[in-house]
Amino acid sequence: MNYSRTKITFIFIGLLFFSNVFAWQVVFGLSGQQYSEVNFFNVGQGDAVFIETPSRKQILIDGGPDSQILEKLGKEMSFYDRTIDLVILTHPEKDHLFGLIEVLKRYKIKNILWTGVVKDMAEWEEWSKLTEEEDANIKIAEAGDRIILGNPFIFFDVLNPTESEDGNELEDSNNTSIVLSLTIGKNKFLFTGDASFKTEKQLIEKDIDSDVLKVAHHGSKTSTSEQFLEKVSPLIAVISVGKNNYGHPTEELLARLDNFNIEVLRTDEDGDVKIISNGENLKLITK
Repeated sequence: MNYSRTKITFIFIGLLFFSNVFAWQVVFGLSGQQYSEVNFFNVGQGDAVFIETPSRKQILIDGGPDSQILEKLGKEMSFYDRTIDLVILTHPEKDHLFGLIEVLKRYKIKNILWTGVVKDMAEWEEWSKLTEEEDANIKIAEAGDRIILGNPFIFFDVLNPTESEDGNELEDSNNTSIVLSLTIGKNKFLFTGDASFKTEKQLIEKDIDSDVLKVAHHGSKTSTSEQFLEKVSPLIAVISVGKNNYGHPTEELLARLDNFNIEVLRTDEDGDVKIISNGENLKLITK
């Protein structure tokens, strides 16, 4: 009789143990990141976007006009994480380039995507020197390229430039900007650099329907036409902008966005903008 009671007790304890293990497994399973984060950093009058996928792939698109990017990355990355999987320079203008120079000095970069456009400025010289010294795989962007981000359902498609610009010296590189479509399951983001109407006319011939649009050229009146907005049909438009003397974002641009009932977020007013995607739905967080 005592033996039977003891046996039953052990069985009961065993069931509790295994149910507890199962409960912990469920908790740990749910704690893993099952979503992607797209961070539009408030870096003043410039662009900087940091993306992290569920498989922990980290991508930085542009670096802003100064060293603020280091503080921003420090808040999103673990203090011991000193590696970035992919750095993308959309075009070599100071408000996109300067911060990346600081990033190259402090982080190990595995891959670099840029246009290869030559600029007669000190920042370009420093960028060129550091990229040569960095032990990274360097790719010159061209429309048609696809970059898989550790998951077949998460990838970039390069939409611009339409041909290689490697070695071309240009005074104005805006229309050579790398334009990227980011697919995360059923969600799509469109990153436009500083592309103007001229480039947009080429882009509207492509599949650019997107949930989120990074507005080109900080809200300049020479970008983001009505025809372009109609084709993209975004739910959300993010304007990376800071204090400036150009009138960015312009009233013309804001009126066009309003006409399409697009939710507008501005880094100068809303601060850092984080958009979380699980491949089905989007969640918006501003700081």
